[in-house]
Amino acid sequence: MTTLAIDTYALVAQLKEAGIPEPQAAAQVATITKAIDTALEQARHEYDLDKLVTNKDLDSRIKETELKIELVRSELKRDLAETKADLVRWVVGVGILQSVLVAGLVLKLAGTV
Repeated sequence: MTTLAIDTYALVAQLKEAGIPEPQAAAQVATITKAIDTALEQARHEYDLDKLVTNKDLDSRIKETELKIELVRSELKRDLAETKADLVRWVVGVGILQSVLVAGLVLKLAGTV
């Protein structure tokens, strides 16, 4: 709950110095304080002040998001490296198989087998 600190004693003393009787000054300060509390409560309901986002909240969220992005980036690099290794293995395997098949066909056509 958001509250506003008001020095009511100082306000009453200031009003007394201005010539207002103490009971009347105290009543005025109580009324003003109640009006301010009511306005704050109304603003809290209208604008949901308890869920208000501050720059500090935004900074922490941004940092958290940047860390998550870096984690995803490193995982993606790892996955790409694994995929590249798998692709190289397949290409080399297919190349060897193709070479063996071509050599076998050449030998078959030459009649040496």
